Amino acid sequence: MKQSWLGLEDRVVIVTGGASGIGKHVADTLTAAGARSVVVDMNVTTGDTLNGAYCVQCNVTDAASVQAMANAVVEKFGRIDGLVNNAGINLPRLLVDVAGEKPEYELNDDSFNKMFSVNVKGVFLCAQACAKQMLKQGGGVIVNMSSESGKEGSQGQSAYSATKGAVDSFTRSWAKELGKYNIRVLACAPGIMEATGLRSPAYNDALAYTRGCKPEELSTDYSKVIPMGRDGKLDEVGDLVAYLISDRASYIAGTTINISGGKSRG
Repeated sequence: MKQSWLGLEDRVVIVTGGASGIGKHVADTLTAAGARSVVVDMNVTTGDTLNGAYCVQCNVTDAASVQAMANAVVEKFGRIDGLVNNAGINLPRLLVDVAGEKPEYELNDDSFNKMFSVNVKGVFLCAQACAKQMLKQGGGVIVNMSSESGKEGSQGQSAYSATKGAVDSFTRSWAKELGKYNIRVLACAPGIMEATGLRSPAYNDALAYTRGCKPEELSTDYSKVIPMGRDGKLDEVGDLVAYLISDRASYIAGTTINISGGKSRG
């Protein structure tokens, strides 16, 4: 069989948080390119398939669960060629609720710990477990999912932005540590994207309050804030990740690639 341009045929690639949102589109894109995608998520059953991807249930914040996931993938496929560290959580919160009307939208221990546990600890645990397997087999690729807000900051999303800043720092440091072992580590940072179906009314209420507006007033006029005049498409993120996982990107490491229509700084 003739290989595709990306050459991802039979590559075993884990996508955390791959059952919905951006992660699902990434997993679907990888599968379509010939990879053996593995959807790792709290909301799947190990052994099931999702759009052709093998499923493994995992809590990325629990070290034992993460190691069991990596072991399950190796037992099933014999190797781990790529990891897309996509699982994440965003809880809009103000540092101080100046108006004093909704203290539940002020940053506290619970919301802070939830975001850092999933977005930072989870990234570290999954990268560590998969990198150990990649070392055994002589190489691999880790793509961390960052965000435009990690570079720019975001009103009402300071803790979330901080977690993504940490992801960028992990990426740079791990690339320096692992590059000599043929393991590339890099990240991509989506900006404003089309709806994923994951934004609940409660999320929109929280975001609107932190932005000082009503939920129905949240801006959707992208021509005012994005040079390309539109939101990003989930499949565009999937295409970028597939390229970064492939050997076509073999000299790209230690950097975060913006995918924001020109809105964020490089």
